[in-house]
Amino acid sequence: RPKRPKSQQKMATARVVTNWGLGALLLGAVAVVVVLQCNESPYARTSHESRQSMLQSAAFVRPGHGLGTVRRVAALPPKCGTGSLTMPRQTLRKQNARHTLTRASNTQDPDFALLFDCDGVIVLTEELHRLAYNKAFQKFNLQIDGTPVDWSVEYYDVLQNTIGGGKPKMKWHFNKNQWPTSSLGAPPTTEEGQQKLVDQLQDAKTEFYKEIVGQVATARPGVLELMDEAIQNPKIAVGICSAATKEGFVKVVNSVVGLERLSNLDVVMAGDDVKAKKPDPMIYNLAREKIGLPPSKCVVIEDSIVGLKAAKGAGMKCIITYTSSTADQDFSSYGSDAVLEDLSKVNLEKIFKPMYVEGSVSLH
Repeated sequence: RPKRPKSQQKMATARVVTNWGLGALLLGAVAVVVVLQCNESPYARTSHESRQSMLQSAAFVRPGHGLGTVRRVAALPPKCGTGSLTMPRQTLRKQNARHTLTRASNTQDPDFALLFDCDGVIVLTEELHRLAYNKAFQKFNLQIDGTPVDWSVEYYDVLQNTIGGGKPKMKWHFNKNQWPTSSLGAPPTTEEGQQKLVDQLQDAKTEFYKEIVGQVATARPGVLELMDEAIQNPKIAVGICSAATKEGFVKVVNSVVGLERLSNLDVVMAGDDVKAKKPDPMIYNLAREKIGLPPSKCVVIEDSIVGLKAAKGAGMKCIITYTSSTADQDFSSYGSDAVLEDLSKVNLEKIFKPMYVEGSVSLH
């Protein structure tokens, strides 16, 4: 094949360079279009409109104060992943951030936290606990001076509102009365022996409890609806903080709260996660640290004085949803911010509007 003249070779080389240059310019143009389209995502297009709409609907009215002139507060940004908002839900892990999210939470730089107790708040489990304890006592043939150990409804009402956590309850009861004989032998006289008995009783009690929970446990009115509303709001961190042992607690929350809902919470803690049980405030202090908010921005929902003391000891607001066994307790003497029969008429607006405006909780 004959060689082309050098002039033709130079022209061909120039055409190749030109084509490469045009290709590069074309790719750059495509990249610009992609960036512009990303910036014009449904979230970007609708965010301003959505925020304005929410701002217009955010004329929070304090319960009992009618629809007169009210102070408008900054509306919360729209929830990610609903309707036309397509920002992906993801776990945010930011170094040196104000918040620490360890689950698939929707929360972004929260303004407030809503923390639920479990037993008595999410589900009425105290009677189920009592039945499970008595079954464990029967299994180990516990007796004091020849009389079987059995916790009555009346006695357990006192016990549960005095001591938090299963093992502390048993130790308190045995120390106050007498350490029992059992199928394991004579009453233990050493701290090691007493701990061994309590551990075995607690393990048996937990198994009985899981059986009972799977059969009869249901959520209290309004609690899951309020939890869902809070989960959907990116400015509210949500958690569950229970004094119950982890194994029994997990059974309850898996059955009643559900795995999908649990995966969207910011913090979930059981009694095993802390050294000191309620009424010590440790569990709420640790939850607050994980979320990254000061105590004044946290609202706790409890059902008993034991839980109320823990919340107030942590410097937090506390709403009481009393049960039949705690209805007569004087919660106001311990600083409760609201006392309700249940959460069926409660929503985020009623809880957090006064905190936005006045820094307090006021539910009636």
